[in-house]
Amino acid sequence: MSGEIINHEVLAQFAQKNVNVPKDEAAERRRQVNHLRQRLEKHIDAHPGFDLVKLRAAGSTAKHTAIQRKKNEGSDADVAAYLRTGDLDIDECELLEWLKERCRAVYGATKDAEDFVISEHAVGITLRGTGLKIDVAPVLYTGEPDDKGHLVTRQGNKVLTSVTLHLRFIEERKRQAGRGYAELIRLLKAWIRHSKVEDPSLRCKSFLLELLVAHLWEHGWNGESLQVDDYPRAFEQVLSYVVTTGLKTPIIFEDFYGADEVVACSDPIQVWDPVNPENNVASTYVELDRRRLVEHAQAALESVAWAAMAPTKGDATDAWRDLFGPAFPGA
Repeated sequence: MSGEIINHEVLAQFAQKNVNVPKDEAAERRRQVNHLRQRLEKHIDAHPGFDLVKLRAAGSTAKHTAIQRKKNEGSDADVAAYLRTGDLDIDECELLEWLKERCRAVYGATKDAEDFVISEHAVGITLRGTGLKIDVAPVLYTGEPDDKGHLVTRQGNKVLTSVTLHLRFIEERKRQAGRGYAELIRLLKAWIRHSKVEDPSLRCKSFLLELLVAHLWEHGWNGESLQVDDYPRAFEQVLSYVVTTGLKTPIIFEDFYGADEVVACSDPIQVWDPVNPENNVASTYVELDRRRLVEHAQAALESVAWAAMAPTKGDATDAWRDLFGPAFPGA
């Protein structure tokens, strides 16, 4: 079903005003990232230990699936720093701390130490003047093609990744589907953001949403292709998939490897990284996380269904506010 009162145009207008990153903010993000990239290269060259091979824009900003960030949320931009072991024998467990000191050197005395925070696999930099946050993730580079390398976690574990292949994966689907593909992802991210306000225990990373949309674009749902040009219908499809499957069905992409290369596991949710058959992007989710996400999808699906049948515009709007919060439909 497709909403007659709250239709595709209404959701597209909401996305434009309340979800998509404004052009001036996007330009500022790029400016700050370019500043960091230029300065970081010089400071790494001046400090032995790891040699900088290249810097690559990564994450949602590079994929054009980022949404307007609210205070104290995740990063505005991601940068992958491809590094190779240099002159010194440094334990890989120390790589994030080493990179943190290089990032601090870029900004010198203009920033406080607490503006640099190490997460699981990146150094987060908060820019107090603009409120922007940049995550810099170190990737050990061994010369493989397509920018393949290994993300290094705080514990020194290595996870195969490729910024280039991740971008190629989504760009090919965006090319086929049109602009609605990325905007649908952004709207779904806005739904999850509001859901987490209501339930801080809810877990659903952005990358997981991107891969759910990619799966439905490739396979459709119930004999129908993913309706990226009809947002109410597409929302219903995504939510129905989550509720019906319970996210118990493994999702595998064969763009860059065969399904037989996937490493079997018993994780409650199994959605495999398109460039790494050993990396289940939901590997840290437990059964309670799966059930909670499915329950939120069920509640959202009921709201979308009610909105499609609602007798008045006010009733339909209230139903969609259950998904996006009081800002919907936007001013």
